Amino acid sequence: MSAAVRTKRSIYMEWAKLHAHAKFNLATSGIMGVALDEFPFEMKGFEVTAAGGYGYEPLQERLARHTGAGEECVVAATGTSMANHLAMAAVLEAGDEVLIEQPVYGPLLEVAEYLEARVKRIPRRFESGFGLDPAEIAKAVTRETRLIVLSNFHNPSGALVSAETLRAVGEMAQRAGVHVLVDEVYLEMLFDQAAPFCFAIGETMAGAEDNPFIVTSSLTKGYGLSGLRCGWILAAPALAKRMWELNDLYGAVAAHPAEQMSVMAFDHLDKFRERARTLLNANRPILDAFLDARSDLECFRPPAGTVVFPRLTPGDPEKFFALLREKYETSVVPGHFFEMPRHFRIGIGGDTAGLRAGLERLSVALDEFSGRRAA
Repeated sequence: MSAAVRTKRSIYMEWAKLHAHAKFNLATSGIMGVALDEFPFEMKGFEVTAAGGYGYEPLQERLARHTGAGEECVVAATGTSMANHLAMAAVLEAGDEVLIEQPVYGPLLEVAEYLEARVKRIPRRFESGFGLDPAEIAKAVTRETRLIVLSNFHNPSGALVSAETLRAVGEMAQRAGVHVLVDEVYLEMLFDQAAPFCFAIGETMAGAEDNPFIVTSSLTKGYGLSGLRCGWILAAPALAKRMWELNDLYGAVAAHPAEQMSVMAFDHLDKFRERARTLLNANRPILDAFLDARSDLECFRPPAGTVVFPRLTPGDPEKFFALLREKYETSVVPGHFFEMPRHFRIGIGGDTAGLRAGLERLSVALDEFSGRRAA
């Protein structure tokens, strides 16, 4: 193990845990958390501990039904973060080549580096709406490539990858003998079964046994259920089995109360879906009005979801983030965490009054920073 691996850490996650919180928080990327009195908890039959095994059968059944995948393709995981780690660890060995989108959610890159893979980048350019070019990806693939890593919706921009693009990437990967890992944790926010879920696309191309896609997701971002840590991986059966085996080294067994509550959540998912839809329908017009009024921001606007990634045009972005936080008690995610320091990520999944107040303070801070308002 190299010294770089021994000291590996996630600078973004440290910031998110220790410094992201503010009185007016625009840094959170998911739907606001479900309160205990909103959760349909059922005490009957509830147990603290259960017999160990590879998956809690009621939860496995709900995950399979929700995703449309066979149970033999479903691996339960502790949130999307562990799902991504398991997926990469099952495919990559030290020295393997992995292609990762840029900009990227930091831990996706950092896990690959921790596993000592050789990383190459796939550009997602602001000028083209953070889209993906399958031909460009194909040119980057070599004989040593083992994995391509993407997100959909893209984190941090919120850009949506179409089913046609995913199919082209999957067909290319299948020809090259490469897996494609797609983090779909934000895609649930389309609230549409016809959304471009790529595991189903892969099954129409190759069937379950040879599906080139690996998918990760959870109930965290789209439903406000982060505390359950209900994540999952979809993979071809042999690869899914390998992930279960690897998890014996990482987590061994899941917290059974969380498994049972996750089953309850799936049994009432329409309720949480409608809660999220109502919140976003109220919040998106507020975001749009803010962006419409800001000539000092350049922003690709995604079709749905909870995040946007505007670019600050004048001045030193780090000075602006400090002003926003220290004087206006408002947090956004600085773009340097996503390798684009002039950008910042805004989340709109919080309560509507808090979002409106936060964007008002962001607007005043932008005015001050650009000299439109006296300090």
